[in-house]
Amino acid sequence: MKRRWTFRAYPTETQVEHLAQTFGCCRLVYNGMLAARTAAFQRGERLTYAGSDKKLTLLKRDPELAFLNDVSSVPLQQSLRHLQTAFVNFFATRSAYPTFKKKGRTRDSATYTRSACRFDCTTQRLTLAKLGVLNLRISRRVEVNPSTVTVTRHPSGHYYVSMIVEIPVPAARMQTGQSVGIDFGISRLATLSNGETIPNPRHLTQKTALLARAQRRLARTEKGSNHRRTQARRVARLHERIADARRDSLHKLSTSLVRRFDSIYLEDLHLRGLVQNHRLARSLSDA
Repeated sequence: MKRRWTFRAYPTETQVEHLAQTFGCCRLVYNGMLAARTAAFQRGERLTYAGSDKKLTLLKRDPELAFLNDVSSVPLQQSLRHLQTAFVNFFATRSAYPTFKKKGRTRDSATYTRSACRFDCTTQRLTLAKLGVLNLRISRRVEVNPSTVTVTRHPSGHYYVSMIVEIPVPAARMQTGQSVGIDFGISRLATLSNGETIPNPRHLTQKTALLARAQRRLARTEKGSNHRRTQARRVARLHERIADARRDSLHKLSTSLVRRFDSIYLEDLHLRGLVQNHRLARSLSDA
């Protein structure tokens, strides 16, 4: 069974600079190949993954883009794979047309496969190509070498490492013989068919005033200034704290339900349609 485990990373100043360069190169390759595939599509031609791979080789030979050789080639190759996946999902009508990645707007990431990363199960140390040993806060012991490692930098300035590991299938739990139906709501997060109610923690509502104050301070700062970047990071950390609290409560609720009941029945909600109601959109999204 494959699982994805995420750990907080603490790179050194030198590693921060190298990761910033790696993220920039991955973004450059992704956006460049997206532009090339879009232009080919408009001409009625088709640029495949293999064609993108050949173009990447030519880019790395360009003297003006020699800095692409300063980072590991694996994250650059994985950027092409991510773009290919985005196009496959688009043509299968599972997602919209791929968009360009903008610096500073979203989280940055770089993916390393097994050929570019090594995890020592004895010392619990992760080594990445051209980066060295990356300090992690290990919350659970990793006993196998991960097949894929993704380093992510959030807008808050925090770094995380996501590993895909192969673990044994857990033993079947004891059957309880209990079933339950769940009705989700806003005033109460969930109402169970046995009469039990789950209160809505309203994580966003609790931080609305603090978040609004931080966003007003951000709006008053000068664009491009160091003060604006610092305040933007504070706002991002507030959002991250709210998301973490929401994710923690939902994980605890789902784990409790799975352990108590054998069968769980949920209503089929069309959330995209529900959030069109602007009076309820914030509360629905928070829940």
